[in-house]
Amino acid sequence: MAGRPMCGRGRIRRMGAMPTSPLDRRPVPPASAAEAGGGASPAPHRSLTGRLGGWCVDHRRAAVGLWAAVLVIVVAAAGIVGPAFGSGSMVPDSDSEAGFAVLEEHFPELGTGGQSGMIVFRADQGVEDPAVVAAMEDLFAAVDAGFPDESGEARAPGATVVSPYAERGAGQIATTGPLADRLAFATVNFSADVDDTESARIGELIAEEAPSVDGLEVLAGGQYLASIEPPESELIGIAFAVVVLIVAFGSVLAMGLPIAVALGGVGIGLASVVLLTRVATVPEDTMLLGMMVGLGVGIDYALFIVTRHREAVHAGVPPRDAVVLAMDTAGRAVVFAGLTVVVSMLGLLLVGIGMLSGMGLGVSATVLATMFTSMTLLPALLAMAGPRLEVTRWRGLIAAGATAVAILGVGIGVTLLAIGGAVVAVVALLSSRVVPALRAEVPHRVAPPVEATLPHRWSRTIQRRPLAWGAAAAVVLLVLAAPVLGLRMGWTDEGNFPEGSDTRRAYDLLAEGFGDGFNGPFVVTATATPGTPSGAIDELHAVLAASPGVAAVTPPVADGPSDPAAYLMTLIPDSAPQDAATTDLVRTLRDDVVPAAAAAGLDVHVTGSAATNIDVTDYLGERMPLFFAAVLGVSFLVLLAVFRSVLVPLKAVVMNVLSIAAAYGVVVAIFQWGWGGELLGIEAGPINPFIPLMLFAIVFGLSMDYEVFMLSRIREEYDRTGDASTSVADGLASTARVITAAAAIMVVVFGSFVFEDIREIKVFGLGLAVAVFLDATLVRMVLVPATMALLGDRNWWMPRVLDRLVPRLTIEPAVAAEPVDLDRAAELEPVAGR
Repeated sequence: MAGRPMCGRGRIRRMGAMPTSPLDRRPVPPASAAEAGGGASPAPHRSLTGRLGGWCVDHRRAAVGLWAAVLVIVVAAAGIVGPAFGSGSMVPDSDSEAGFAVLEEHFPELGTGGQSGMIVFRADQGVEDPAVVAAMEDLFAAVDAGFPDESGEARAPGATVVSPYAERGAGQIATTGPLADRLAFATVNFSADVDDTESARIGELIAEEAPSVDGLEVLAGGQYLASIEPPESELIGIAFAVVVLIVAFGSVLAMGLPIAVALGGVGIGLASVVLLTRVATVPEDTMLLGMMVGLGVGIDYALFIVTRHREAVHAGVPPRDAVVLAMDTAGRAVVFAGLTVVVSMLGLLLVGIGMLSGMGLGVSATVLATMFTSMTLLPALLAMAGPRLEVTRWRGLIAAGATAVAILGVGIGVTLLAIGGAVVAVVALLSSRVVPALRAEVPHRVAPPVEATLPHRWSRTIQRRPLAWGAAAAVVLLVLAAPVLGLRMGWTDEGNFPEGSDTRRAYDLLAEGFGDGFNGPFVVTATATPGTPSGAIDELHAVLAASPGVAAVTPPVADGPSDPAAYLMTLIPDSAPQDAATTDLVRTLRDDVVPAAAAAGLDVHVTGSAATNIDVTDYLGERMPLFFAAVLGVSFLVLLAVFRSVLVPLKAVVMNVLSIAAAYGVVVAIFQWGWGGELLGIEAGPINPFIPLMLFAIVFGLSMDYEVFMLSRIREEYDRTGDASTSVADGLASTARVITAAAAIMVVVFGSFVFEDIREIKVFGLGLAVAVFLDATLVRMVLVPATMALLGDRNWWMPRVLDRLVPRLTIEPAVAAEPVDLDRAAELEPVAGR
């Protein structure tokens, strides 16, 4: 079936009509005007990325200097301004938002936004022991004063304490159960200008200034007082990236460039996130998420560009022209892929939740920074490396491997491994002065013909029985996706913090001493209207207290001693915040109790953090299908314009949905159902509602990267040979290696974040790792060749009407063809690249 095109391609190669790189199979541009014939032949048309690459090569020192200046300026500005993280998750026009408005207007002493924490303390001798009372009152006074230093200046202002020993603190001492009279808490309310970073600082100072009294345990409770250890798991991904890139490139210097570019881009990106916190509501988790995505895409983008550059060099193209060619082709694909991720993330702005918008902006800033670094710093570094990019000596190879071991040791906290790796690296470099063999170059090997490579043979295997392979892959994805049908969205809380942390310990003590629902109280606000009966608020209190699922309701607190206009009550449910029964209780109160109170002349709202979380979950659940449809629709239109085909983008959308759904299913099985949760140090619980949105936006943007990279090669082969079958095999063979390397790095970079303490970061890390793994294996290596083999020439069908209406987008422009030395083109990487 493939005989005729194969022979045709062989005749072209023998006759020299259109020689190509065996890796790339695309026409190679002339090395220079002199080599092309000595005349002043015009240079082929270059895109903006190609011209930018040429400028960076010609002005390499200036390019590096400008990039370094941007890095210094952004980092310095971030250091001067400082972070102001927030977590605004209020739903517009919701019942919880209306309740907080009442609190802000009538009870400003409680703080706005409902942000608060607790000082939880347990005393064996009883919390009302005089020594305990004196010590705790001193701590409360220090919090109220902002922890003044020796000069009297407040170190952490903006918090007020409601003491359990004060009249307003009635009910804050446990009176029943095993901890009766031995457990109490003080409420810490934050003013509106206290952000997450400042509240965490208050929590740290509470732990530091906790009184030392025998039998007394003091804990800072609540997420706003929690302090999270800085991450080190990204080092695991970097260590693995070192190994994979050495194997892929066989060059230590070529390995170092993608990692250096990724780290540089992430540095600018994270500093930009800090600056964004001053103009938008950006949660602190955005830093970890930005680091995760930035490292993955940064290494990915640089890997594509360096690979294309080396292919051109191996094909005999001079170094400068090779950089320009790489930027003109792979560079354009990087811009396309990066902007796709950015557009997907900025789509979160349409949801209307401040926290999600901030996360979208933060991740977008990091992706843009890595893209900027890949387009400016990388070509300059390639020019500086020059021919040394292809030279690897044994000392460098050993030192690089040992360095990866040292980085891994730091990432997993094994000091002996870190020190041992560092020592071996230093010894390898120093001993090369007296051991000549270490200074020797690692030998090169000859690349096999494309038809003899494993990816080409694999593609042919799939194409022989495409229906069976495609059906098998689809069944696997559908089975993995099945748990998503039981997805229960909701917000985790302090009960999902790591066991042994102060936050988790405080949560467990409160649940033990006051009941499961105590950690998720509701705030019920009621404002009187003209003509409201005087006993209406007492009737409301009685109805609330008698409602099923309610453990207790505090007496109404008025906003003033005379003629009050507003009241508030704290309602404690029977169930824990994450339980479905708690959600049902909120809806029952709003559907049944509130309308009856309104009839009596009271304007009642059920609010508080637990009620707000329920409102956000419902709000996002309603808008999720619209967001998914918008992202899928835009992606289909873009791919339609790029590949001039209806079926190719349609298949891409369907396959991406399958891989993302499968990743969702794995997340549900592990984090919601608890399958294998003990291995990750997590407990079963609902899936935070913003996670499916964020995963979809990130994964879809990343999958477009591989989609464009592979399909552009397949389309290129199809346009050249006209053979749908051979073009798939050749396109897969020419891209499988770099896609495999990029995906492997991403999987480990993302997967390493499951070792972080924050549950949401664990979910993101595992979800992204699974999605990328499935996309690079079952989708790219099975479903794509199987479906394209089934459809044949119909893959590239495009109605004439659409062809006229849809604008043309070109990812990799055609360039002029010139003969090259095929013997030089046969040289590939050193032996280490096998």
